[in-house]
Amino acid sequence: MEKSGSTDSLGSKRSSSRQPSVDSLSSTSTSRSDRSAQAKPPSAMSSDSVSTGEFSPELRVLRDSDKEEPQLLPKETVQDMAQDVTYFCPFIGALRGTVTITNYRLFFKCMDREPAFVLDLPLGVVSRVEKIGSASSRGDVSYGLVCKDMRNLRFAHKQMEDTLRKSIFEVLMKFAFPVSNGLQIFAFEYGQMFPENGWKVYDTVSEYKRQGIPNESWRITKVNDHYELCDTYPSNLAVPVNIPDEELKRVAAFRAKGRIPVLSWIHPESQATVTRCSQPMVGVNGKRSKEDEKYLQAIMDANAQSHKLFIFDARPSVNAAANKMKGGGYESEDAYQNAELVFLDIHNIHVMRESLRKLKDVVYPNIEDSHWLSNLESTHWLEHIKLILAGALRIADKVESGKTSVVVHCSDGWDRTGQLTSLAMLMLDSYYRTIRGFEVLLEKEWLSFGHRFQLRIGHGDKNHTDADRSPVFIQFIDCVWQLTRQFPAAFEFNEYFLVTILDHLYSCLFGTFLCNSEQQRLKEEIPKRTVSLWSYINSQLEEFTNPLYVNYSNHVLFPVVSLRHLELWVGYYIRWNPRMRPQEPVHQRYKELLAKRAELQKRVDELQREVTNRSASSSSERAGSPTRSITPVQTFV
Repeated sequence: MEKSGSTDSLGSKRSSSRQPSVDSLSSTSTSRSDRSAQAKPPSAMSSDSVSTGEFSPELRVLRDSDKEEPQLLPKETVQDMAQDVTYFCPFIGALRGTVTITNYRLFFKCMDREPAFVLDLPLGVVSRVEKIGSASSRGDVSYGLVCKDMRNLRFAHKQMEDTLRKSIFEVLMKFAFPVSNGLQIFAFEYGQMFPENGWKVYDTVSEYKRQGIPNESWRITKVNDHYELCDTYPSNLAVPVNIPDEELKRVAAFRAKGRIPVLSWIHPESQATVTRCSQPMVGVNGKRSKEDEKYLQAIMDANAQSHKLFIFDARPSVNAAANKMKGGGYESEDAYQNAELVFLDIHNIHVMRESLRKLKDVVYPNIEDSHWLSNLESTHWLEHIKLILAGALRIADKVESGKTSVVVHCSDGWDRTGQLTSLAMLMLDSYYRTIRGFEVLLEKEWLSFGHRFQLRIGHGDKNHTDADRSPVFIQFIDCVWQLTRQFPAAFEFNEYFLVTILDHLYSCLFGTFLCNSEQQRLKEEIPKRTVSLWSYINSQLEEFTNPLYVNYSNHVLFPVVSLRHLELWVGYYIRWNPRMRPQEPVHQRYKELLAKRAELQKRVDELQREVTNRSASSSSERAGSPTRSITPVQTFV
């Protein structure tokens, strides 16, 4: 397989890795403020709060300024309306208008400006609602909305004269936190039909077959068919062929939450593998398991190219050692022959949550220009991104260059482990760099392997202080964006695709990111009762396609992961600030480039046919005489 360092960028000039100043950030990012009205789905996009606007992405110019209410989605119903509400926009100032609350969104419309502006916010984005102070001398009551997508919004409205009537913001709290109020998440009601069924994007057996599994070394076991071996794993697992199901059960007893080492990816040539699991239950007494040791030996033996196994523990060594006090721990190199243990120093979910909170304080609503770089550094966000990318790079390098199999785990194997395996697979396998391939990667490594989306995001739950909340998945998507910056021609999808995924991580419009495991999704009948995000995305692929994409099928990406080559993802974290908007609509330029590319490809095809026809006619004219063969030119744009 060919290797690509980021300096090569698959034949494209690598984008500048300089950290842009506040004034120049706008020219390096893609904001969803670029989106035209035509970019919406058949009804309305759940994240209209991010759509087109003259001054700010969250204030959208309405085409029909007479329209008092939002365009409702299927099964979306208006719950309450309030006149004379003030929205304190941090960029424009106080705007007076009407607020509409539905069972899906908050819709604010200001009629005082021409043309009218709206704020369209899916309620799933709201983390908490706070009443700010008591009623003012004018009788106004203020409310603050703290959002999961980096924003804080503030509203004020007149004190209700009818004390029995609920405030509109009390109605908002009811529908923003349906789980806490005994209601259904809106995804269960939304019934939009799309041309494609996104729930069929990923099929476990088909994906294993694509990788050449089963083979002489690996088999697919049904031991977890009813989720009895491990209730957070998928039902189909790929394991070494010489380990019977009974032994798998004994290995599960030695691994945290029963998450045994199972295959994620196999190299098509060397047969080196990426396997994932949870920590061994070693404890303070240094317990051992012969079955677990034999199992890891079988993983190593399945790769004839190497007589070594690398175990990558995502945690700092101090944290891994501390886990022994709770019965966990890490593999001893004495117990596991020919295995080398490597700690990757990635911090836990609590550290990451605090880091994102600091980042939010730095970037919203206003950026302190004079201390921008030092303030950004103090959040440690980019340091965490660097460590995750560096860990994934080490894994990919051992598999590709070292032809060595690797085992990856953290504590429970559903947070940092998923980040590392999916990023390494993205570097190793060009299929995952296509739009559908990336959807398969998320379905496989994140959804089926039990990343706890419900707990980490808190869909419909008002308990914003829950210690289980953490931006693990946001960090992963950030890392993917960093890769797209270094290899702009290697990915079929564009930045808008990544932003759309994160917006619908929160929106609760689709069922894709609901629940914590495959078992829970089946129990709740998520595929039957909700719409998949991939149904929406795959019905309008041109919106999410990168016009610079070149399909180099065997290229392995080796990014530069030093801090000076990483950037803050302005197009996501600071997109609400109008000063950060691109000077020209990037998304529209992408569409124009795609159209031009299609036009050129059509011309190439015509010329190709012309060459072939001329070749055939000249051959027939000179039949019987010696001629030199003409090889058709293989060209693509």
